[in-house]
Amino acid sequence: MKPKIEDVAKLAGVSPTTVSRVLNNRGYIGEKTRQKVDEAIKELNYYPNEVARSLFGKKTNLLGVIFPTTSNPFYGQLIFHLETLASSLGYKVLLCNSQGREDKEIEYLEMLQRHQVDGIIAGAHNEGIEAYSIPGLPVVGVDRYFSDTIPVVSSDNYEGGRLATELLIKRGCSTIIHINGPISLKTPANLRRKAYEDVMKEHELPHLTYEMESEETEERVLQQLFDANPKVDGIFASDDIIASKVLRVAKTKGIHIPNQVKLIGYDGTETQQLMLPELSTILQPIKLIAEKALDLLIKQIEGGKEEIPYEVVLPITLLESETTR
Repeated sequence: MKPKIEDVAKLAGVSPTTVSRVLNNRGYIGEKTRQKVDEAIKELNYYPNEVARSLFGKKTNLLGVIFPTTSNPFYGQLIFHLETLASSLGYKVLLCNSQGREDKEIEYLEMLQRHQVDGIIAGAHNEGIEAYSIPGLPVVGVDRYFSDTIPVVSSDNYEGGRLATELLIKRGCSTIIHINGPISLKTPANLRRKAYEDVMKEHELPHLTYEMESEETEERVLQQLFDANPKVDGIFASDDIIASKVLRVAKTKGIHIPNQVKLIGYDGTETQQLMLPELSTILQPIKLIAEKALDLLIKQIEGGKEEIPYEVVLPITLLESETTR
């Protein structure tokens, strides 16, 4: 059984109120008394209820972070920076991996509210969850629109899509296919597709987008893509994981990249650059995204008078490598 504050008080020979005052550093406590309480805490391995203690200061210094998966290198790197930055500011992070499921996302939101988190940073993709719009709950979206009042941080998806498509055309591609997630998702990432279509129209070239509904169907869709489009000479994948699968499927079909088909991805995570340095991609400023998201959240928590922008768009960088040369 976990020790209680009454157990600490009994062992130290003081009242529970005195133990509470030591824990919260409130009022005058003699050094001898403080030492007795500290020794009792160590002996019993007692940990105070942080949520209960937070009632004194009306803050828990806890932040909730909800993303669809921690296995995706982009989310993994983003979460690393969010936790590191939050820790430097005195906050602890409760990480929630929703696995793309609405029921898990709702359960996590309820759990975070029970733990009285000071705010939430989210990039999950289920729609219509009312808990995000609870009055007084600071929330920031990353690459995800939740409502007209919740700020969102993203990279410059349109510019990234434009640069990727223009590069393929510059390298001589004329039959370029874009691979994207479902257009129904309310995410700034859809601008990558919009930019691709705009650039193709500007160059009077046909455009075709394949939508990936789930990871389970990706390889089958890619097989169909190559079978149905034998003249394809350029592919713009909306993330580097899909781009890596394009490389694998092309290899099984004897299609040489970049001699026959040129390929560019999107994200540019440290993992991708380590494992697939040959992949051309659009680099997202992942650390800066984390910094801006956390900055917007802290401003909401502190309740200052500074106006908080609805949308923050951060610059991207084109990284050209072997797959487009």
